[in-house]
Amino acid sequence: MTESERTMTKERYSAKTLQDWASTLFVRAGLAEDRARTVADVLVEGDLLGHDTHGLQLAAPYLDEIAGGRMATAGEPEVVSDHGPIALWDGGYLPGPWLVRRAVEQASSRAREQGASTVVIRRSHHIACLAAYLRPVAEAGQLIILASSDPAVSSVAPFGGLTPVVTPNPISAGIPTEGGPILLDVSSSITTNGLTNRLHRQGGRLPHPWLQDGQGRKSDDPAVLFTDPPGTILPIGGQDHGHKGFALSLMIEAMTAGLGGYGRAEPERRWGASVFLQVIDPARTGGEGAFRHQMEALARSCRESRVPEGAPPVRLPGERGLERRRRQLETGVELSPAIADALRAKSAAMGVEVPAALG
Repeated sequence: MTESERTMTKERYSAKTLQDWASTLFVRAGLAEDRARTVADVLVEGDLLGHDTHGLQLAAPYLDEIAGGRMATAGEPEVVSDHGPIALWDGGYLPGPWLVRRAVEQASSRAREQGASTVVIRRSHHIACLAAYLRPVAEAGQLIILASSDPAVSSVAPFGGLTPVVTPNPISAGIPTEGGPILLDVSSSITTNGLTNRLHRQGGRLPHPWLQDGQGRKSDDPAVLFTDPPGTILPIGGQDHGHKGFALSLMIEAMTAGLGGYGRAEPERRWGASVFLQVIDPARTGGEGAFRHQMEALARSCRESRVPEGAPPVRLPGERGLERRRRQLETGVELSPAIADALRAKSAAMGVEVPAALG
């Protein structure tokens, strides 16, 4: 097999094998077993859903963050304020997937009692794939909204500007229906730091000019983000209608860094996340059954929309990811050689046995 063919060939592992492998690495790095398992589960869930830039691709960087003392391995989040329906935590740069899973559990429980619950987290470490947290809550009949920003990073310019100010600032939601849930996970920018960084390392290009260079010229080359002055990722809408993505990014900054009281006003520059989480229980409004019925009618109308001749039917957000998840649970999770190689390298350095891929 040539190197080019190998680069295109993905390896398959069972989801449990990957969870055990990653969990063992995180335990060896210093995380308690329950925290290591949670982080591993969230990363693998990202890969199961097809978000491979925010799945196990993050395992090696997370291990580096632990080794460098930039991801805390012990301690509890500080509850800065708690007024029942809304709470603020200071995460102290504890593992983001572990913090968010705990926050989701609390918010879901309180929403059952109070109708809605919001948890804002400041100074979390990176929280991985937002979509990875949604499915269980939505399947249980609750509406979940999750958004994040990274005060330490600037890679997206405001509409009309050249200087990067914000991050891709994703927002996600899990919406119950009478069938499978609608799972949306979108950035306020056209693409993400994870994809552009990966393509830059590989010498690849984006499928469309989703970037602008330091002089404002549209580009598909991630290398423009690493020049002086740097280029930027374009907001949703690009140079024509980017005011829409720019406006959305400002709202997410307000929900995360603004409500958390910690963001771009601080001089500290440390990789992490400001997080907004809200869970709403429809049983306390029009009723869970009525909510599911309304959303199912909407979903059905979207699927039944006419399409151009020869085009596939309309697909709702999350349908492809959930189908991929079902398939990969049966046949194995696909990992690119770059991700598998990074895990093998960490395993060799940390004395962890490397599991065999599926045949």
